Formats: sequence, structure tokens, C-alpha cells
Amino acid sequence: MAITKYHKIILSSLMIVLSFLVMAQVGLSAYDPKNPVGTTGLDDTAKVYGGVTKDNLEITIGKIVGVGLSFLGVVFFILMIYGGYIWMFSMGNEQTAGKAKDIIIAAVIGLAIVLMAYAITSFLGNTLKGQ
Repeated sequence: MAITKYHKIILSSLMIVLSFLVMAQVGLSAYDPKNPVGTTGLDDTAKVYGGVTKDNLEITIGKIVGVGLSFLGVVFFILMIYGGYIWMFSMGNEQTAGKAKDIIIAAVIGLAIVLMAYAITSFLGNTLKGQ
């Protein structure tokens, strides 16, 4: 299936929305509600809001892993919608429907791999934490 003008518009719109979401997070990370006129810098913000210290390094790494897993969940969701979209508009074309099935199967396998990696990491973290 060739990439049409509408696919390009949808993809570019999605990229614009995602870039705005990322920029908003970067901007909010440097915002200090005690000093709304200007920012105090990322180091001061990290101190105010509990940045990385030796005491909470495990918690910070856990949050990073959680954000990564959330991102992969969004990727899985987008791939499922994309595969369903292709399948729905295949109009009886077996080759296009097969491509859509392959995308959906690959997304499910990827999700299973991510969930197994999370389970292994969680198990090892709990085991090592007990020692």
C-alpha cells in the first residue's frame, strides 16, 4: 500500500502533537511556582522537587523504567490502531490484509517481550533488594 497524501497528513499531525507534549514537559521541569517570573534552573528545581540523590536513586531509576514502559505501551496502542486501520481499509486485498495481520502480531509479540522484561527486572530487583 502506497503512502498517500492523507497518511502523510496524519503522520505529520501526530508528530506535531507529540513534539508539543515533549516540549511542555521540558518547560514544566524548569518552572518554579515560588518564582513565577523567572526560572531558577534545573539544578534548583531538582533540589526543590526531590532530584536524584544517593538516597532515592532506586526510586528515580524505577520512575525512568516506568516512563519507558508507558511509552512502549503507547507505541503498542498506536501499532494496533495502525494495523487495524490498514486491515479495515484493505478492501479485500489479501496482501494488504496480510501486512496488517503481521503488524498486529508483531505488536503483540513486542508487548509480550516488554512485559516479560519487566517481570524479570521486577523479580531481580525484589530479590536483590532483600539481600
